[in-house]
Parts: sequence; structure tokens; C-alpha cells
Amino acid sequence: MSAIEIRGLARRFGTTVAVNSVDLAIEDGDFLVLLGPSGCGKTTLLRMLAGLLEPTAGQVLVDGRDVTHEPSKRRDLAMVFQSYALYPHLSVAKNLAFPLKVRRVPAPEIATRIAEVARSLEIDHLLRRKPRQLSGGQRQRVAVGRALVRAPRAFLMDEPLSNLDAKLRTATRQELTDLHRRLGATFVYVTHDQVEAMTMATRIAVLNDGDLEQLGTPAEVYDRPASVFVAGFLGSPAMNLVDASLTSHGGSVHVSAPDVAGLLWPGETPPLDAVLGVRPDHLRFVDPTGPAGADPGVAVDGVVDTVENLGSEQVVYVRSGSGRLAVRASREVAVRVGDRARLRAAVAHTHLFDRSTGRRLEWVPSPESTPVGDPALAVA
Repeated sequence: MSAIEIRGLARRFGTTVAVNSVDLAIEDGDFLVLLGPSGCGKTTLLRMLAGLLEPTAGQVLVDGRDVTHEPSKRRDLAMVFQSYALYPHLSVAKNLAFPLKVRRVPAPEIATRIAEVARSLEIDHLLRRKPRQLSGGQRQRVAVGRALVRAPRAFLMDEPLSNLDAKLRTATRQELTDLHRRLGATFVYVTHDQVEAMTMATRIAVLNDGDLEQLGTPAEVYDRPASVFVAGFLGSPAMNLVDASLTSHGGSVHVSAPDVAGLLWPGETPPLDAVLGVRPDHLRFVDPTGPAGADPGVAVDGVVDTVENLGSEQVVYVRSGSGRLAVRASREVAVRVGDRARLRAAVAHTHLFDRSTGRRLEWVPSPESTPVGDPALAVA
């Protein structure tokens, strides 16, 4: 398999910037997921990798070789489309054989490859059927199999599960993950579904309006989002984000907003407009009648607005002066609409972002306790 490098890749349609100077290194054996909302540029980026769309600027390198202006057939990258793109008049076996016949592979080798791929995907009993006789999941496996028989340098997949129902998506997702593990192949996979990204990827590239917001493992992008956009996009319910102020007094850094108060770390920082983020999983209910306390952490006062029963758990929405916050809690937590509520989050579970840039703020203690570094990072 192969490594793919993207250098300053860009694509414009008239005055519209679809992909904006993206730099990205896809390692050999990676399962890289391009994740983002509709219209963020992920499919455009994939099509430029495949050679189906000419870039406005930048380079695509496969194993160090510049293929930017080479046609797709010379890149040896297999594309799996959202619509499967199977030939309806051909049997499964002939669909699988088609890319090999185009390359004039000898017939005995074609038969051997088809048998191996069909067996590995458990579609060997379907070889004589036409696509119209298959279920959505079976068609998807045939589409993957047609890519597999080529033994390409890498697999490019454009939302291949979007046409499947929820149950079949889960099963096929597991099949693709297992396939990647067995092959050790390089996969580049486009989706807007964060569950697919979190469960399948070795690394996730989060795109927003043509820009690469963050690249990292699923744990990295979820636990340490690089921007307000990533924080709000990943998670269901999404991370609670509150406009807040950072100040110092009494030798400690504090965060505050309407109905929100928090003691963060020892140190000094100049006043800063920030965005405070806390995931619903990391907020807990405490006694609203008790003292607010002076322990490190963030406290929010409000009123229960909505309670959603999800069976094994509940999502509680609390209205405060800073807006509406979601809390993921056990069903054993007794709350009702209209109840006063006080929420707390540990310092370790809080996230801070610069309000002007939207970028993550990191607290790096230093002897001088003064802000240094790039304005996209607040380090003290």
C-alpha cells in the first residue's frame, strides 16, 4: 500500500473556495477519515486525490511521486462511490472482473482474484446475481470488492454507507474496519457522520469551509478539540459552549459568565474574552442550596428546562443566564422541569478557546506567569 501527501491543495469554483490550501500527510496503512458538514470540501478533496477533479493549486504525491496532473487511471487509487456505481446489466462476478479486464489481466488470474475477494467479503454465493437482486449492504460489498480485486495503492471512499439503514450501517461499518485491519491498506474515507469517524478512523481530518481545522486520532479531536468549530461539531449532544471572561485575582485564574463562575489555576493572566466549553458527560448535578464553594472547578446555576429520557440515561437541558446547557446523566438522577439546578465540572474537563480566533487556549504554567506565544494559544 501507499502513503499520500497533499501539499497546499486548493480548488476554486469561480469565486467560491471549496478547498483552501490543505496540507495533509496520509500514512501508509492509515484509515484517514475526512469529516465535516455538507459543503465543507471533503468530497472535492477526495475527487482531487482520485484525479477526477483538477486542483486550482497544490500537489498530490503518492509514495513521493507527483501525480497532480496525471489521469486517475495512472494513479492506481480505487474509488468507492456513494451510489455504488455497479453495472446493472452485469452479474456480480462480471462487475468484479471489469477493472481487471480493462487492464488485460489474464483470465485465470481474474478468476483467482474474484474468488479470493468474494470469499473474504462473504459474497461468493452472490456471484451470478445482478445488482437489482442484491440488498443495499450486498451492493456495497460488491462495490468494495470491485476496488479490492485491483490491489490498488489506496482506497478512496465517498460516504459509502450513506444509503444504508441504521442497522446495516453498523454492520457494514464493522466489516470495513475489519477489512482495513486484515489488509493493512491505506483508506481515505469521506463522511459527515461523526459516529463513523470515531469508530473507524485511525486519524480524523476535520474540515470546515474548505479549511483543515484539526488532524488527529479520534481521541485527540474529541478530548482536545483545536477550535470552537471542532468542539461543537463532535459529540452528541455537542459540547456546551459559553462566552466567558478570563481574569486573575487572589493569585488564581478565574472564568466567569452570567450564572457561571469558576476557579481554574494558580497564576496570573490579563483579562481575556474566551469561550468556555464543557461536554455534557462532564457536568454533574450538585445541591443547589449549598454554598458555591471555593474549590477548583466551574459552577453553573440555572433551571431545568427539558428532560429527555433515552432509556439507559437521560439528557437534561438547564437554562441559565449563559444559555441552554446539556447534561448527560444517569436515570437515577431525579430532576424535573422547573427545578433549580447547580452544575459543576472539574477543571480537567473544561476547555477554553480564544473568542476572537476560535482557537484552543492551553494553560502552560511558567515561572513568570505571563502570556507568551502565538495569539491562537493563551499560555500563562
